[in-house]
Amino acid sequence: MAPRPRPPHSRPGNHAVFLLLAAAALVEPAVGVEILSKSRLERCALDSGAGGALACDRKLVLNLAVPSGSSGGESSLVAQVVEVEENDAQAMQTVRDPPVITINKSAVYALYALSYMRDVAYKPEEMFTKTHKCESDAGADVVGVCERLWDQNGHVIEQTEPVCCPCGPHRRVGSSCGSIFDKMIKGKANTAHCVRFPGDWYHVFEIGTRSTGYSIRVQVKKGSSVTEVIVSPENKTVVSKDNFLRVNLIGDYVGHDSMPTFEDFYLVTPREAGGDGQPQVLGDEFSRWMLLERVRFTLDGLECNKIGVGYEAYRNQPNLCGSPFGSCLYNQLWNFKESDDNRIYRNQEPQYIVQGRFDRINQHPKV
Repeated sequence: MAPRPRPPHSRPGNHAVFLLLAAAALVEPAVGVEILSKSRLERCALDSGAGGALACDRKLVLNLAVPSGSSGGESSLVAQVVEVEENDAQAMQTVRDPPVITINKSAVYALYALSYMRDVAYKPEEMFTKTHKCESDAGADVVGVCERLWDQNGHVIEQTEPVCCPCGPHRRVGSSCGSIFDKMIKGKANTAHCVRFPGDWYHVFEIGTRSTGYSIRVQVKKGSSVTEVIVSPENKTVVSKDNFLRVNLIGDYVGHDSMPTFEDFYLVTPREAGGDGQPQVLGDEFSRWMLLERVRFTLDGLECNKIGVGYEAYRNQPNLCGSPFGSCLYNQLWNFKESDDNRIYRNQEPQYIVQGRFDRINQHPKV
């Protein structure tokens, strides 16, 4: 039998290390796998540890590195051990009928903890009505859609009253003041203005620090018998059901620095049919999920031209009647969504929409 090839001197750029403990001989190095130490045959006396004990008299201990695919993608390898060193003999022994090991590593992914912040309107809209005798407490017969709003308990919602602007060509909405007879009969002409929030709403989430995830499936085949375990950073030590194989994930040699961080961003997702407040599920409309810088938001609703703008910011903006129609309502979610839709139409990568910027998006099963 040919001697075992020497392991390569260079260490793969992306790999996780695990300790493989089994009751039989295991692995010959294959392309893409690095043996970190000689395979050792040890006694199973007092064998214990995380994940349970092995059912054996002697066990083979093997340290090896599993490379990741390109850019953290999936990878797989098949290997076989033909020689093993016994501790008390200090000599290499040839293994009869060596088992075959198959190792599959999933693509590396990042997990981000989300904290619900609030709901915001997708497209706040300014409404107006050309009228006469506008007053903040006027009814719909005078101010139309800008009539003040009431909550479910019958109380007036603060800051929902209309803002009354005088007539004239250089006002927020240009309007005729009419003749003196119109003023005498109908009253002073003016316009009633308000902000309302029809249409879609979005949930806003703070994005926490990331953790890296992946899984490694190890399969040992000896004759017609197949043993398999799966380990991951969340479940580092696993013993097979037949107590033949134990795999211990020791650690990760790389920090996956290419994984993005989002501490300065908020994630927004469409509100589902369940209503406002913290959602139980995020849904899967990834084409409508967006990542936007925190500075674009007003969480208390008191700042104009930011996502989350509220009634009070709109009503109290300086020189409302002399400002352009729609002022205070710029830079909203719909602006960023439509901007990205145009980029996608031109075959450009989106700047805010999550889909198209990242390969895989899903909720962690334990959410």
